Amino acid sequence: MGKDLYREAGVDLDKANELVDRIKPLVRSTFTSGVITDIGGFGGLFSVNCHQMSQPVLVSSTDGVGTKLKVAFLANRHDSVGIDLVAMCVNDIIVQGARPLFFLDYLALGRVDLDLVEDLVAGIARGCKEAGCSLIGGETAEMPDFYRDGEYDMAGFAVGLVDNGDIIDGSTIRVGDQMVGIASSGLHSNGYSLVRRIIFDRLGLQPDSYLGECGRTVAEELLEPTRIYVEPVLKVLRQYRISGMAHITGGGFYDNIPRILPKACQALFHKGSWNVPPIFDFLREQGGISEEEMYRVFNNGIGYVLVVEASKSQEIIQLLNAMGRPAYRIGEIVPREEKAPPVRIVDR
Repeated sequence: MGKDLYREAGVDLDKANELVDRIKPLVRSTFTSGVITDIGGFGGLFSVNCHQMSQPVLVSSTDGVGTKLKVAFLANRHDSVGIDLVAMCVNDIIVQGARPLFFLDYLALGRVDLDLVEDLVAGIARGCKEAGCSLIGGETAEMPDFYRDGEYDMAGFAVGLVDNGDIIDGSTIRVGDQMVGIASSGLHSNGYSLVRRIIFDRLGLQPDSYLGECGRTVAEELLEPTRIYVEPVLKVLRQYRISGMAHITGGGFYDNIPRILPKACQALFHKGSWNVPPIFDFLREQGGISEEEMYRVFNNGIGYVLVVEASKSQEIIQLLNAMGRPAYRIGEIVPREEKAPPVRIVDR
């Protein structure tokens, strides 16, 4: 036989086939009853059961992990960023009251490293199982000379389902409602361009450097996976009427909360009403970051916000705490005066 010119150019098709065999068990472990296809087809097939819905609506979201991946490269730890990828998509879907159904991923790298890709897919599978959705497809693109050795990028796409009458869009938020915040697991997947500049460039720390303030290494703190809120939020929705929800991602409090607020309402947050993980104070002090920028870039310890009836807020907090999700009453909805900002953060 002649030379394998494609392999010489940097793409190994035999290795790609071996990869499929290695990740099949991981993918199948996420399958729910709606999956009617297997890995390896041209498209993923999913049967949607809508018999209990009068007007079923599909909700979709796509996202990536961003420059948090740079930390994974430095630390050579790749087993958790797949969880981040799933979290960033499914947390956006549940904001509108939808239950995630299935997930697809796209992974691009210079050369396929079987162990590396298996680690990445294992993380994605863990995230899907936690979110209750199926990983029904994906793409691994080997792109020689496009990415540096050991580096890659990944993106995800999730689809969920909600009955039209149950869509939550913030339109029923009223003055007097209260805001319940669910704790984040740390930085999640936002602000890492600034985080890396402070940690690695300014302070000269390494992934294995010990952060005394946080009680663990830089890699352990910065690679803590984004928390997935699907299960606790869906459980709350089954028992209580929720007026609005927000996933606190890029843009922090100042940019995410206004996306659900009626124009006549202002979200008034009380500093000190929740526990702030030490990494945020560390970054603020070491980076000289203003308070306003902290709340615009980071989640500051609150990864998800629910706007609820005042009379139900304590019950909801107790339910979330019972599920192991620390939650706090962090503010209320007040009248918004003309030209006033939609979000205000004040001392408690």
